[in-house]
Amino acid sequence: MPTITAARARLVDVEVETVRTDAVQAFLKQETLLVEIDTDDGLTGTGYSYTIGTGGRAVLSMLTDHLLPRLPGREAATVEAVWQDLFASTRATTVGAITSLALAAVDTALWDLRCLRASAPLWQVAGGFCADVPLYDTEGGWLHLGTDELVAGALASQRAGWGGVKLKVGKPRLQEDLERLRAVRAAVGDGLDIMVDANQSMTAAEAVRRARAFEEVDLSWFEEPLPADDVSGHAHLVRSTSIPVAVGESLYSLGQFRDYLHRGAASVVQVDVARVGGITPWLKVAHLAEAYDVEVCPHFLMELHVSLVAAVPNGRYVEHIPQLRAVTGAEMGISGGRAHAPSRPGLGIDWDHDALDDRTVA
Repeated sequence: MPTITAARARLVDVEVETVRTDAVQAFLKQETLLVEIDTDDGLTGTGYSYTIGTGGRAVLSMLTDHLLPRLPGREAATVEAVWQDLFASTRATTVGAITSLALAAVDTALWDLRCLRASAPLWQVAGGFCADVPLYDTEGGWLHLGTDELVAGALASQRAGWGGVKLKVGKPRLQEDLERLRAVRAAVGDGLDIMVDANQSMTAAEAVRRARAFEEVDLSWFEEPLPADDVSGHAHLVRSTSIPVAVGESLYSLGQFRDYLHRGAASVVQVDVARVGGITPWLKVAHLAEAYDVEVCPHFLMELHVSLVAAVPNGRYVEHIPQLRAVTGAEMGISGGRAHAPSRPGLGIDWDHDALDDRTVA
């Protein structure tokens, strides 16, 4: 069985492709944690995770000081055993973002190796449900954009055949949000899904109030209205509105998703492969959601999530936010409103190593 001979990590800063703002923050840059793992049969697996502008060096330190030294001599194919060993070695910092992001960079590299050795793409090795999945757009819905810009972006997505658009909400007054949503719905008619995202900016009472007002617009989901640790608040909101409630991008463990699903607090699961600790736990969350008859629409990382959504039967949507074009060659294939999972072996990400070298900061 192939054995790991070396592992290394670096931090790569990737500039933001467009201005991105929501109710609580701005996307400053993508701090990309890149891990490469070599095996004694001559293969190299590449994995990654990210932050949106802070904490990248802390994750890099977790990798270089604690996790990567445990890898040489391990069997690369024992992905679950390696994940559990690394998780157990960091008990003092679990469950949390720094550890999960570090684990994800290692785990995705090991899955890249698994797929390369099988000469098969990730979407097949991880489950193989379908080769392409529906796409929705977030890039045209940021909070700083004016109503005319929101309408233009939604119409462009509709003309392209995409299934939906996501608009940020959380303006100071409810009426501001509602007027923007009404304008987009009036422009696109009933043939386009509209989702909204509050980015954890509301109180429980305000989320209920705005959800009731938003119902007239026929939304496909209301995303992260409350702080991610307020499971009971989300459960109450689910019971108080006809709009599906989406959560998951700010959850960092299988157990947190279990609590949400068991308490009926999540109508849509948005598990993020980097923030949950890699492909290994991502698949567990997706299958758990399937058992609760809940669909998976992951957050960000479209270049990787397209393969995972295609792998599982309850994958519904891939979120379109392109962010790796500066450091990759071929882009994710899109046609007829659907994103196509890469067919080449491995994760399917065509890294531009010269561009990565130019942007490596640590």
